Amino acid sequence: MESRGFADSKKVPAEELKSRMDRFRRIMDQRHPGWRLAIFVGKINMYYFTGTMQDGFLAIPRDEEAVLWVRRSYERALDESLFPVIRPMRSYRDAAQAMGSFPCPVYMETELVPLAMYQRMQKYFGFTGFLPLDSEIMAIRSVKSPYEISCMRRSGLIHKTILEDRIPHVLKEGMSEADFSAILFNIMMEEGYHGVTRFGMFGTEMVLGQIGFGDSSIYPSYFDGPGGHKGLSPAVPTLGSRERRLRKGDLVFVDIGCGVDGYHTDKTMTYMFGKKLPDYAIEIHERCVAIQDEIASRLKPGAIPSEIYNEIMSGLEPDFLENFMGFGSRTVKFLGHGIGLVIDELPVIARGFDEPVREGMAFALEPKKGIAGIGMVGIENTFIVTAEGSECITGTGRGLIPVY
Repeated sequence: MESRGFADSKKVPAEELKSRMDRFRRIMDQRHPGWRLAIFVGKINMYYFTGTMQDGFLAIPRDEEAVLWVRRSYERALDESLFPVIRPMRSYRDAAQAMGSFPCPVYMETELVPLAMYQRMQKYFGFTGFLPLDSEIMAIRSVKSPYEISCMRRSGLIHKTILEDRIPHVLKEGMSEADFSAILFNIMMEEGYHGVTRFGMFGTEMVLGQIGFGDSSIYPSYFDGPGGHKGLSPAVPTLGSRERRLRKGDLVFVDIGCGVDGYHTDKTMTYMFGKKLPDYAIEIHERCVAIQDEIASRLKPGAIPSEIYNEIMSGLEPDFLENFMGFGSRTVKFLGHGIGLVIDELPVIARGFDEPVREGMAFALEPKKGIAGIGMVGIENTFIVTAEGSECITGTGRGLIPVY
C-alpha cells in the first residue's frame, strides 16, 4: 500500500523490528523452552515490535510467523508500519478462526491486561491459563539499539534547550504554576517534543511532569518520585496550581519528561527567582549534584545497580539522609531509573536490582532533597551507558539557575 501519511523517516526500520522480535524469541526460548504463544495488547509493546499503535493484538507463536491483528485502524497500520504481517479482524473470533485454538497457557503482559479482556480472548482461543512475560519484555527493552539511542539523543538536546536556555526567559513574577505549565508545553512543542509523557506504572497520568513554585514542590503526591506538586485539583493532580503564583525569592522546580518519536529523556532543573536562596539550601543542592556525578562515574558495563545504590547511600550522613529523595515520610528507595519508551523503565538504581549494567542501557539519575519552607532541590539528567562509561545527553546545567 502506498504511503499516504508518514514519511519513511518516521517509521521504525524493518531491520530494527526484526532484531527486536529475534531477541524476544531468544529470551523466551532460554527462559521458557516450552512456550507456544505470546500475546501483546499493550500499546507501548505493540509499537516496540511493530512500529504502530492500534486497537488489536500482536500474536507471536513459537513455531510460526508473528501476526499483528488489527481492528482499528487496519489502513493506518499498513500506512505507518513496516511489520511484515498485518491482518484485519472484526473481533477475536476472526483471529481465532485463522490461528486455531491454543489449549495451553498463553504468555501475556500481566501488568497490563484487564481480566475481562483475557476472558474474552480465552473464550475464542481456548487458553488453559496465562503466564507473565513482563520481565522478558522489559529485559530486552532495557538495552537500546543505535536507532533508539538516536531518538533519545534528539530528545536530550530538546530537553537541554528548553530547561537550560529558554525557561529562564519566561519566568515572570505573578504568573501561576498553571500559566507556566501552559507556556512550557507550548515551548516544548515548538522545539520538537512528541507531545506526550508516558509512564509504565499502572494508572499513572502525568502531563509534562512535576512543576512547583517554592514549597509546592514538596507537597504530597501520589506519584512515586521524590518531588511533589499540588496540580490543578484533587481530580487532576498534575500540571500546576492556578492559585500558587510566582514570588520573588521562590525556588522554581521543574521535573519533566521529553521525547522524540516515542523515546523519552527525563530531566529536572531548578531556578532561583528574584533573589538567591539561603546558603545552606545551595550547599544541599550542590551535594545532590555531586551525588549525581558520583553515580554517573560508576555507571559502566558490568556495574551492579544495587551495589551502586548501597555504596552511595551508606556514604551519606544521617542528617543529610533526612528528607533525601523526598520529604518527610514520602521518600523513595531509588536513586535513578531506566528510561526509554516510558519514563519508568528497568533497571532501577535500587536494592534488588542485581543484574549487571549493559552497554546501551539508559538511566535517569535524580538525587534530590526536600527543604522545609523552600522546596525540592537537586537535579536529574539522562545518561546513556557506553563501552567507556556513562554519557549525559540532557545538558550540563548544574541547576539553581539565577533568574533575577
